[in-house]
Amino acid sequence: MKRDHDASLPQAPDGAECILVLQGGGALGAYQAGVFESLSEVYHEPTWVAGISIGAINAALIAGNPAALRSARLREFWETLSSSGGPNGFAMGARESVNEFSAASVMLFGVPGFFSPRFPPAPFQPRGSLDAISYYDTAPLLQTLDRLVDFDLINSGAMRLSLGAVNVRTGNFKYFDSTKERIDARHVMASAALPPGFAPVEIDGEFYWDGGIVSNTPLQYVLDEAGKKRRIVFQVDLFAATGAMPTTMAEVTEREKDIRFSSRTRLNTTVELDRQVLAHAAQRLIAKLPPELRDDPDVLALSRVHSDSAVDVVHLIYRSKHYESQSKDYEFSRLSMREHWSAGYADMAQTLLDPRWTGHNPRASGVHVFDLTSANPVPV
Repeated sequence: MKRDHDASLPQAPDGAECILVLQGGGALGAYQAGVFESLSEVYHEPTWVAGISIGAINAALIAGNPAALRSARLREFWETLSSSGGPNGFAMGARESVNEFSAASVMLFGVPGFFSPRFPPAPFQPRGSLDAISYYDTAPLLQTLDRLVDFDLINSGAMRLSLGAVNVRTGNFKYFDSTKERIDARHVMASAALPPGFAPVEIDGEFYWDGGIVSNTPLQYVLDEAGKKRRIVFQVDLFAATGAMPTTMAEVTEREKDIRFSSRTRLNTTVELDRQVLAHAAQRLIAKLPPELRDDPDVLALSRVHSDSAVDVVHLIYRSKHYESQSKDYEFSRLSMREHWSAGYADMAQTLLDPRWTGHNPRASGVHVFDLTSANPVPV
């Protein structure tokens, strides 16, 4: 998966803030690991990593390790999860059946280092207990995080980490942010606690589920935070918003899941662009006002609308293989893990070498979105 260093590869622009945004998507998260490995060979370490669900786990593995160990820790994590994977050799026509068998095995036996079935099952657990409202026990994930993630490093401020979750009681979205509070394994597990598979996680008297229930990407949170320097946001999605018309009931289920968990990156960036246009207009208007009006409460409110420097959103989207089905996000075989990782690595390498990206003016104002691995690789 790893290529030799190429001196011709582009380097990160000086002074730019590099942000990695990771969507939820279960077993597909190996794609994000491949993206990061490729990115880390070209750019300096990200200044900020934000994630939801499996993206939160990958983000913690990145922020919770020194630069020299990050790819290795990601690989150790994903090899642990896929250690009980299915066979590596079979007729190509049987691949879909092999994947389905692997996914069924996960439902029955769980995933090493991640989760295991509850015994006795949830219906036989005491009413009102966390065991009664989830099918699987995530104690293995806690042990994995404690082994592979240095939370003291995360809380040192070396790299910002943001994790999205939803409050079970209020239904409100919540971001746990290392610049605002101390992060530990509970925050990572809360962001990845997708019901009804996993139980909510208690933090300071409140219970939290997987943030993907509300929004499967932290992109809006990142864009809402004021920034003074140019930002390069690498948005890594595991579900594609666009897709073909289903032809079978199985394809209906897969397509519904893709739509439900896709990130609507274009919508988020359009909103951000509109906000920047209004912010710049507000600043110009304030500058034209006479001094006696500049202390007016409405004027002061307008002055607080921030206008960021240029924002480049580099969008990478995992695109399913023809033999993958609606079970692709809980199919953890070693073969599929390696395919997902390699796809992420290749997509990132292709993007960073694409002339549409290398030729982009880094001083151009506004929001610019690049999706350079789709069927029509042009900026959107």
